[in-house]
Amino acid sequence: MATTFPPEPEVSAPTASLEDLVGLERQYLLQNYARYPLALHRGKGCYVYDVSGNRYLDLISGIGVNSLGHAHPRITKVIRQQAGLLLHTSNLYYHEYQGRLAERLAKISGLQRSFFCNSGAESMEGALKMMRAHGHAISASKYETVSLDNSFHGRTLGALSITGQPKYRTDFEPLLPGARFVERNNIAALEAAVTENTAGIVLEFIQGEGGILPVSETFARKARELADRHNALLVFDEIQCGVGRPGTYFAYQLLDPVLFPDIVIAAKPMACGIPLGVIIANEKAAASIRPGMHGSTYGGGPLACRVALEFFDILEELLPQISAVGGYFRMRLTELMQRFSFLKDVRGPGLMIGVETEFPCKHLVLQGIDEGILFNVTHESVIRFLPPYVLTEADVDRAIAALTKIFAKAGPSA
Repeated sequence: MATTFPPEPEVSAPTASLEDLVGLERQYLLQNYARYPLALHRGKGCYVYDVSGNRYLDLISGIGVNSLGHAHPRITKVIRQQAGLLLHTSNLYYHEYQGRLAERLAKISGLQRSFFCNSGAESMEGALKMMRAHGHAISASKYETVSLDNSFHGRTLGALSITGQPKYRTDFEPLLPGARFVERNNIAALEAAVTENTAGIVLEFIQGEGGILPVSETFARKARELADRHNALLVFDEIQCGVGRPGTYFAYQLLDPVLFPDIVIAAKPMACGIPLGVIIANEKAAASIRPGMHGSTYGGGPLACRVALEFFDILEELLPQISAVGGYFRMRLTELMQRFSFLKDVRGPGLMIGVETEFPCKHLVLQGIDEGILFNVTHESVIRFLPPYVLTEADVDRAIAALTKIFAKAGPSA
């Protein structure tokens, strides 16, 4: 039987124009964001509406955060109910949802223990502390980390220290000592970098900011072998590539047999726009943090945890659709690649898709806005799609029609 939802409340009108909002931000905000000339007012499903009432197909979903689109009725209902009960308790006390969410994550991840925080960067910081504490318990010299060139792990100082892109690091150096970087999928380089002084190896199973690039199964399994050999912790950063986006709960579950890390960190999609990050660890890694060594004032609050529980109920229903619609989207994009010679590659699992072009293509984002679709560009020449998990094949067809117009203006046809 179909679920019946109550009528939507009346939609309020925008309170300011795009020009007014731009003026306020230029006067009062730190000028660190290069925003596009678009002010959003509301959303429904896979679509958002600007302050002038124009509609856009949202194929970036708040950089992978709005996993169920906008104003999902079940999520909206839970937020309203919990807002009338309890928003925050701190971690001085128990509440009804944190333990239940940790149990859910243990079952779907194959790991045992969770720590909740507010963001992906904060979950990376916590994982770094676990690696350092694990290594320090063995030897004072065991504090080094190994991560990948082209990686991105967050903008806090610790996360930047293991981010393999100099453009993010240079202005803040010197950073944490002991960070080593190796080329993705270069097994010889990995073997040379991991030593008895290595406390942890950190991999994005699929590099997001780096251009939607996966690590190979052989490389990932070698990382597991080396971590075991040198008593280091293996950490998978699945902030962007995990929690349903690849069509599985986590990207490491794409492998058969599954390759388990010691720690997996996640954030973006879990609470559908409410800040929530998590560190999920096995018992070995979890033992590195004792009472008083780490904490979070806001982390794992009742609102975020209750929303995440509802999200996982919905995600269980959506996983087959994510894989199917993602496959359809890649097929349609591959058709465009055959038509437009400047499109070099279409890649990524599920609804994490990159289209690589022969030239820097950030200007195409503005053309996309003009055509009513939202996406972004990463690594200069990779169009990135991180659409909501409720995307349909009809939405994909709409996107392909718009992209066809954009690509026709961008370069010669094949």
